[in-house]
Amino acid sequence: MLWVVQVFAVAAALLHVGIFVMESVRFGDPKVYQGVFRVSGAELPAARPWAFNQGFYNLFLAVTTLVGVAILRSVPAAGWALVLAGCGSMLAAAVVLVAHDRRFARGAVVQGALPALTLLAAVTQL
Repeated sequence: MLWVVQVFAVAAALLHVGIFVMESVRFGDPKVYQGVFRVSGAELPAARPWAFNQGFYNLFLAVTTLVGVAILRSVPAAGWALVLAGCGSMLAAAVVLVAHDRRFARGAVVQGALPALTLLAAVTQL
């Protein structure tokens, strides 16, 4: 059932690519900065640099996870290390998000559900 881990991991990575797009590419759109991230227009100039950086952090987690999935069957030790590090970091970030501000609980669930499912499926494979 290794394919289950791979499917969840790819889905988690693709979600984080989408988060990268919102944070680093589309952050100036009011639907994104106000609607998703609850940043006011007045706060936008201050928030934009951290959002840009955070977006790349999410992209790097996605790439780490995707590389892990790609090599999981051919180089299992390295593949597992990358998948677990990528998805573990994604889940940890979701926990930090909701622990810091419960208003972001929905976002934390969206951000953390697929990595959590990946890690739960991985437990059965290790």
